[in-house]
Amino acid sequence: MAAERITIADVTPSVDCGRWPAKACVGDTVEVTATIVRDGHEPLRAVVRHRRPRGRWREEPLVALGNDRYRGAFTVDATGRHRFEIEAWVDRHAGWLDEHDRKVAAGQADLAGELAEGVALFGDGTVEEWRAAAPELGGIDRHGVARSESPLEIDVERERARASVWYELFPRSWGGLAGVVEVVPGLAELGVDVLYLPPIHPIGKTNRKGRNNIERAAPGDVGSPWAIGGEDGGHDAIHADLGTEADLAALVAALRESGMELAIDLALQASPDHPWLREHPEWFQRRPDGSLKYAENPPKRYQDIHNFDWDTPDRKGLWKAIRDVVLRWCDAGVTAFRVDNPHTKPVPFWAWLIEEVRRKHPEVVFLSEAFTRPAMMTLLAKAGFSQSYTYFTWKNTKPELVELIEQFRDWSAFLRPNLWPNTPDILHATLQQGGRPAFECRLVLAATLSPSYGLYSGYEACENVPVQPGSEEYLGSEKYEVRERRLEGPLLPLIRRLNEIRRAHPALTGAGLERLTWLETESEHLLGYARSLGDDLVLVVVNLDPYAIHDGVCVIPPALGLRDGFEVVDGLTGETYTWGERNYVRLGPGKAHVLEVRQP
Repeated sequence: MAAERITIADVTPSVDCGRWPAKACVGDTVEVTATIVRDGHEPLRAVVRHRRPRGRWREEPLVALGNDRYRGAFTVDATGRHRFEIEAWVDRHAGWLDEHDRKVAAGQADLAGELAEGVALFGDGTVEEWRAAAPELGGIDRHGVARSESPLEIDVERERARASVWYELFPRSWGGLAGVVEVVPGLAELGVDVLYLPPIHPIGKTNRKGRNNIERAAPGDVGSPWAIGGEDGGHDAIHADLGTEADLAALVAALRESGMELAIDLALQASPDHPWLREHPEWFQRRPDGSLKYAENPPKRYQDIHNFDWDTPDRKGLWKAIRDVVLRWCDAGVTAFRVDNPHTKPVPFWAWLIEEVRRKHPEVVFLSEAFTRPAMMTLLAKAGFSQSYTYFTWKNTKPELVELIEQFRDWSAFLRPNLWPNTPDILHATLQQGGRPAFECRLVLAATLSPSYGLYSGYEACENVPVQPGSEEYLGSEKYEVRERRLEGPLLPLIRRLNEIRRAHPALTGAGLERLTWLETESEHLLGYARSLGDDLVLVVVNLDPYAIHDGVCVIPPALGLRDGFEVVDGLTGETYTWGERNYVRLGPGKAHVLEVRQP
């Protein structure tokens, strides 16, 4: 068959040869490339055929790049799974004109046979009339048409799945859900997009942990929110000390009014007092003697938590129960879930759950807390997680950060990084020892290296005391006790200003890291990079050393298209500079330039 003469290969974007969808957000232009080869010299035409969920097929042309490589693009305009494929054919009209013109150029006089072929192909007319008609006819007459083997998919989410500022707080330290409502205006003023709450469910009493994670609780100790389930309910209930359904509805309404939204923790584990242990004992891990196993990650032991048995004979019942829990919170106005330790649960379960939830609530964002091996981290992203925590917290030197970002760029088709300088579990030694300069440095990096980043409350106050030397746990950790919190601290102005800069510059939030350019600084302590999107360009230089002043030369590469004498404004200080190819930079401990380029 004629179609077999055209081979279509190396179609992108494709994740694991099409096993998983690539990622995009509504409004994105998806660039498509393919290698299209046919024997002989006849010119080819090609299009990318694409369709939105339950939509009709539409087409956009591909252009030849040379060496049998073609490129095109289409825009995704709705959430859900979009499909696309490549179609190619021989352009007989363009081929006839090319052959005719080469023969004329070669001085061949007898073209009667060629003209007869032209009449058969074009109909009556002159060569110039045929030349004018060829582009349209070449798109209609699809001779020897071939298509790529099977349609590929793009998983399209709303923009906040790519770009967002998260803030985590324990509501019990802020006066419960009603108290959190009072802080919403302050968070909105800071530029927060997503308020994330650790588990808000009843907490078990059996084997409850005490302050600073000691094995036995003292009278009055409140327990860990991740020890989910008690006499008042399980994953579908609200802890009575935090408030009521009405309080939750008021919080959701307050967030929406401020342009924000609510994320809650999805931790798939249970305290010994969880109702499911009585109702479905077959859902939990047991030893050969029938006793329940508690969770362990040596040297850590979690006697207050039991894990689900993902090999339970009632797998269908367990999966559906969890799905119903998630949908219950979606119906209550929750639009994002930070998923606790997803790498310890089956990936097929996550692929199924995310698809089930998005079928009813396509707006829901899932953030993966998978501090684990790269293969598992990326597999979870491919399976449907919108965003992922990363190794950023532990990467503090220039080589480490460059290597990390380059890794993200390799994964850009399917993984969106969400950078967190701290979490309730992770107080890195850099923050413990580097003081405020370290906090400022890490904040600027998180806010400008990735479209999404997050902070755990207390960061703005530079909280940096570990429970003991060498530990990444906080002294007086909120995981085990109630703190009296207020939104205050010396870093609030910097957080606010960085988020203002992010909102003013699509280069920082409107795309992933594929448009990041490293800038030579001639210093191991100064990290420089440019973020660009269209005509928007932001230059960043950060002193990674929280202890000393460093200077260097920031080199602007020709690829950025900037001529000597362009103007930059430091978004953090308001100072204006005239820059060129080589620019002297001197920064104090942990300080940074975030330079907004004024295009001529």
